[in-house]
Amino acid sequence: MATGKKLLRSNDRWIAGICGGIADYFDWDPAMVRLIYVLLTVFTTGFPGTIIYLVLWLIMPKQ
Repeated sequence: MATGKKLLRSNDRWIAGICGGIADYFDWDPAMVRLIYVLLTVFTTGFPGTIIYLVLWLIMPKQ
């Protein structure tokens, strides 16, 4: 499944560009990805979403 796309941190960022990069990769609206991320983080007691975000911040290359 070679699409030629890479998952990169976006320049359209609020904190680190993780949600913007995911939105760019899947051609989704960045605001919707951020909203879904925040809702999932809040409703799963915060820690899993926060840890995943920090790990992605470390491993996703910049655009």
